[in-house]
Amino acid sequence: MAAATTIVNAKVFDGTKARDWTSIRFSGGLITECSAVPVAREGDEVIDAAGGTVVPGLIDAHVHLVPGALQQSLTFGVTTVLDMFSKPGLVAAAKEQAASRPDVADVRSSGVGATAPDGHPSLMYAPFPTVTAAGQAERFVADRIAEGADYLKIFSGVGGLWPSLDSATITALVTAAHARGLLVVAHVSSAAGVEQVVSAGVDVMAHVPADTELDEALIDRIAEAGIVVGPTLATIENTLGEPGGAAVAGDPRLAEALGEAWTRRLTAGAPLPGRLPYAWAENNVRRLADAGVTVLAGTDAPNPGTVFGASLHRELELLVRCGLSPAQALAAATSEPARVFGLADRGRVAAGRRADLVLVSGDPLSDITETRAIERIWRGGVACDRRAFVASPAEAEQLDAFDAQVAKVVAAVRERRSAQRF
Repeated sequence: MAAATTIVNAKVFDGTKARDWTSIRFSGGLITECSAVPVAREGDEVIDAAGGTVVPGLIDAHVHLVPGALQQSLTFGVTTVLDMFSKPGLVAAAKEQAASRPDVADVRSSGVGATAPDGHPSLMYAPFPTVTAAGQAERFVADRIAEGADYLKIFSGVGGLWPSLDSATITALVTAAHARGLLVVAHVSSAAGVEQVVSAGVDVMAHVPADTELDEALIDRIAEAGIVVGPTLATIENTLGEPGGAAVAGDPRLAEALGEAWTRRLTAGAPLPGRLPYAWAENNVRRLADAGVTVLAGTDAPNPGTVFGASLHRELELLVRCGLSPAQALAAATSEPARVFGLADRGRVAAGRRADLVLVSGDPLSDITETRAIERIWRGGVACDRRAFVASPAEAEQLDAFDAQVAKVVAAVRERRSAQRF
């Protein structure tokens, strides 16, 4: 076994910008040298990038765990995932897996998010603890920390279709979480929900509304407060009837490592009834980015039309379509989520950082879809085998159960929207 690995003849994006480095050396799981000249030493495993580009391992800033999620993610260069609602047992199992196996992505999690009784996402995950009043906020936050949560997730109202937390309770949860040193991520799906969580002082807004264009004054408040937005366009486009999943499945650079079952999943979307125009979602992202709001790349996998890992490359493409430069989109999947979520050891190519690296054959700073042309992946300096991930029977059963719950939610939305019209 080589004492170290050295990549030569490479272009390098360090997480924020292109560098003049052509060589990167790593050993013991950490990057040791970055240089404009070859730094290989006797005994190193030398990888000739042949003019390809090295980028930091990708970070998906919004997923929901199911068995197999971490392995599938790493297959597509996603070395870290940020889970935004899973039950404690599943989170503990995922963290143990990430700590003991180099062939899966690392993970951080909110655990159970804060919502009202029977509020979203009760149809997906019930039973789980809920919050009924502001006075319960401190206990709820303490219980999540005891279960190993790395940050807090809060759910704002969902278009009036489900019971929801009131503003006083959301504010109390934010205050309690901040007092315990936790970042707060808020789920939104409407402009009214955005107003509610911005007023409460959350740190990160998950999703972007498609029910209307955000008010300019509200966008300015988001920017001035330094609130970060993870729009999850890769899921929104599918739920609003766009063929995003099919676009992922149809790209041979991604399809070769997907396998039949995952390709099928990408094309089996479940558009919501009474669809809103997807263009509003992209326009809101464009306006937020233009105002200087930090944008994070996340997929909301495994919602319909998405799969772990592969769909993050679609999210990058959509962010560029919203006006982000390729460098900004790459930062949204590397250095920015690392900075926002306090992952100081990753998200950048630099000496002393984790050797979470992806080598692609092209130049994603010229064409963002070149992130899909993956040649090699290292997680903590260990090379990843990119064979298509095949779910075990137990994993397939769990994923089928998740899909069944999604179908249940869509049916409930259809029923409740119909009832609102009469």
